[in-house]
Amino acid sequence: MAIFRHLKEALRPAVDLIYPPRCPICGAALAEQNGLCADCWSELVIPSKPGCSSCQRPYGAGVIVQETAQCAPCLAHPPRHDGIASATVYNDTSRKLILSFKHGKRIALANMLSKLMAARLPELEGEWLFIPVPLHRTRLWSRGFNQSALLARQIAKIAKCPLLVDGLIRTKRTKALGGLGKKARERMLQGSMVISRSRKSSIIGANIVLVDDVFTSGATSDACVKALRQGGANKVLICCFARVLDEELSVRRPERETPEV
Repeated sequence: MAIFRHLKEALRPAVDLIYPPRCPICGAALAEQNGLCADCWSELVIPSKPGCSSCQRPYGAGVIVQETAQCAPCLAHPPRHDGIASATVYNDTSRKLILSFKHGKRIALANMLSKLMAARLPELEGEWLFIPVPLHRTRLWSRGFNQSALLARQIAKIAKCPLLVDGLIRTKRTKALGGLGKKARERMLQGSMVISRSRKSSIIGANIVLVDDVFTSGATSDACVKALRQGGANKVLICCFARVLDEELSVRRPERETPEV
């Protein structure tokens, strides 16, 4: 490993000369590869506290609650998962970063994104497995990689936990979920996730971190969690880079719109 590290350092000037470091969001010049400019860093929104222990929905500034407190929607409809660890709130900046990573094929961003995600994970007591949200094989062939698997590999390495990259299989290719409501997404994803036959014994009684790039309505992750629960998983914690939390953005928006004096 030391040899590869030294080789990487030796080749860095040549790589930077051929591919000058640029911010993947705005294109501004950078000092080194795989980073963001200061302006784009400042536009990333980190989920605030206090928040719901299950879904991270913020309670608002000044509210005093216990760490295990749940919001009203989670109390009314208890989630199958055991919590969400999100690196950022989904906004225009995080969206552009994900698009650059996933559709712009800038897979080297997995290293930076995974570090931000790993930092938001709670302390994992005992033994845990990392499993990525799967892509259907036809989408995997066309894209060339599973972005969630790349993230899961890096985070599992940071957490020093085993990775089951093929723990889940997507049995049917669904249409794009954008623009669909939660119920429509759930219907489309019904029965689409199953446990790999060769991994069933590993899932029974296991504590699992399910890794995805974006958590929107929760329909995709819920289909995965359902399959893992039915397969005998003990706990399933969701880890994602960006989490859709409109409440968080509405709490912060007035601060950004306050005119300078």
